[in-house]
Amino acid sequence: MPTEQPAKSTRQRALEYLAKREYSYAELCRKLKKYAEESDDIPALLDDFKARGWLSDARFTEQIIQARQAKFGSAKIAHELREKGIADELITNAVEQVKLSEFDNALVIWRKKFKVPPASREEWAKQARFLQSRGFGFDMIKKVLSAVASQAEND
Repeated sequence: MPTEQPAKSTRQRALEYLAKREYSYAELCRKLKKYAEESDDIPALLDDFKARGWLSDARFTEQIIQARQAKFGSAKIAHELREKGIADELITNAVEQVKLSEFDNALVIWRKKFKVPPASREEWAKQARFLQSRGFGFDMIKKVLSAVASQAEND
């Protein structure tokens, strides 16, 4: 006859989450609230984790940047970080970091999806919408589509 396992403590559950991947403070807080009992002091627990270096919004932000910048633009990454409860200062720094290589990343993303530059206004709009859906701003979209058009003229 199977024995019932004792309920996991909030601390144990938090450690298990952090063992799998980085979490933001706000994100982990939301996850733990589902399982917390009245006696649990989640903010105190998470503050202790921050003091020990086990929980870091800066480290979480860096991980998101590394994972997302090859697929998305700065606007989409900033939106995701905002949703995860990251502070505006960290988001601003992240956007600056992403923008350093945003043109190259946008060009790679465009090349994976499209093989030839737009030949008509409709194609230009279609390609622009695709890049916009990936979180690139209009200035970056114009820059990428102009670059591929001029490169095609030179070939």
